[in-house]
Amino acid sequence: MLPLPDASPLSRQQVDHLNQVLPSLTPDQVTWLNGYLTGLLAAHRAGGAAPTAGAPPAIGGTLPAADTPRPKVHVVYGTESGNCEALADTTAKQLKARGFQPEVDNLADLQPDQLPAMNPLLVIVSTWGDGDPPDAAVDFHAALMSEDAPRLDGLEFAVCALGDTSYTLFCQTGKDFDRRLEELGGQRLTGREDCDLDYEGPWQQWLDRVTTALAGRVPVAATTATTFAAATTAVPSAFGKGHPFPAPVTGRVLLSGQGSHKETWHFELSLEGSGLAYEPGDALAVIPRNAPDVVDAVIAAGRLKADAAVPLPGGGEASLREALTSHYDITTLSKPLLEKYAAATRRDDLQQLIGANGALPEYLQGRQLIDLLADYPHEGALAESNLIALLRRLPARLYSIASSPRAHAGEVHLTVAAVRYQSHGRPRKGVCSTYLADLVKKGDTSPIYIHPNQHFRPPADPSIPLIMVGPGTGVAPFRAFIEDRAVSGTRGRSWLFFGDQRYSFDFLYQLEWQEHLKNGHLTRLDVAFSRDQPDKVYVQHRLRERARELFAWLEEGACFYVCGDATRMAPDVHEALIDVVQTGGDRSREAAEAYVDALRQSKRYLRDVY
Repeated sequence: MLPLPDASPLSRQQVDHLNQVLPSLTPDQVTWLNGYLTGLLAAHRAGGAAPTAGAPPAIGGTLPAADTPRPKVHVVYGTESGNCEALADTTAKQLKARGFQPEVDNLADLQPDQLPAMNPLLVIVSTWGDGDPPDAAVDFHAALMSEDAPRLDGLEFAVCALGDTSYTLFCQTGKDFDRRLEELGGQRLTGREDCDLDYEGPWQQWLDRVTTALAGRVPVAATTATTFAAATTAVPSAFGKGHPFPAPVTGRVLLSGQGSHKETWHFELSLEGSGLAYEPGDALAVIPRNAPDVVDAVIAAGRLKADAAVPLPGGGEASLREALTSHYDITTLSKPLLEKYAAATRRDDLQQLIGANGALPEYLQGRQLIDLLADYPHEGALAESNLIALLRRLPARLYSIASSPRAHAGEVHLTVAAVRYQSHGRPRKGVCSTYLADLVKKGDTSPIYIHPNQHFRPPADPSIPLIMVGPGTGVAPFRAFIEDRAVSGTRGRSWLFFGDQRYSFDFLYQLEWQEHLKNGHLTRLDVAFSRDQPDKVYVQHRLRERARELFAWLEEGACFYVCGDATRMAPDVHEALIDVVQTGGDRSREAAEAYVDALRQSKRYLRDVY
């Protein structure tokens, strides 16, 4: 972190004190302090007294007294993995601390005609895949974009969009909402914030701008017992996203047999002493390291000096090799990265590629940073620190947790398929899957944190039947579901559809499923091994074969869960589910689609796909 300059409105003593403290702060602490100071400024602008010299470090401006009306702010969110819901909750806490009365709603529970009464409106929404709204926001998004959407004249709004720059249509859903709200007559409180995977800092900056824009609406009471400092959000647990836990690896087992074309691992990690807790359906975030051979190849392709000192994302510096190994994303190639690289290197041919119709998506497909450096050499135009400035922080990878905390106290289990393939003449590997498979041995530690997923939990009522579709590693959360029911002694019915390539080599957790069937914790098991016969058979084929029985389970209130590949499997299973309702329920295609949509809206059709 840069030291404070001498030319500032602070006294020499204040500068010295701050320069001692600031370099020691973590990114989370900096973010909190940023919000604190913004709240202080907002309170002063609203009429609070300026702090006097030597005053204690409590806020000078005060929040409204308990009997003073607080202005309402409506926070709505659309989420797939739970990030936007968590941000909406934290947004509400900060708004309350700054003197507002926040109300939080899920877009899944709203209609556009409710928006005129929700003024001012803060929208926090993610983009799923390449430009689609998250499942929970599909209906609201369609209604808002339709010609029947209501006028929103006078509605003040602000949009915070979450996305991933590796997709061409980065933050598209947030952009859709921002544009449409303006078209319908709304007025922006502040500009839209488009956040990449490392979203906490940009979101905080967006919220700070929002509260500054709204600051004059907070009445400041003559007397109050609550200060902003006392009303900040609760202190987080010791370990989390900003401070991951170094979890010891206590077990690793190769699940796939020697004849398998896959490499699927079972990992067990200890949570002892972490204070971390999870529920079935949650995910574990693993913070990987880039493989040494990949790092060396990037350094060589860029003709860079491995030992050159470069800045780190959270402050401080390290050698280029260490920075590329542990701190920066060196595989993802995106349009924003190409644009920044083209500007820095002044390569006209790369600028032409970026501007060509259709050429850029084709180039990005299957390529990584090393290809850019090799195909468009910077000819010495970029020093190591300049190149680092173009890269984003190495993101954590989320894996569905494959264990129940009640069955494995103090542990968390993962089911991971090591990704290895060839593309454009180069060998490639999944960053985190091969980090776990190749670099992490039993007894090593790996930094992790829990990523709650409130939208993929087993039903609170254990008697509700479960239908679970989980081919390949998608079976992981269902191992947790069934373990949890087994420990609790629940006898609610459950039906698992599992698929993979070959019965002899790829039947993940086979003995466990057979034991659960024997003990009655799993009611039914249908399997599909695609390579064991001339015609490939997948889980969607098994669903169609059991249409009558499946529809009967749905009519009796069963919840339908899907986990796994989002590109092909999930759409195929969705179509199969419609066919199941159409055939099993003797309904028209239109009626079957409406039935499935009703399952989704009532949260009985839940997906965790990636």
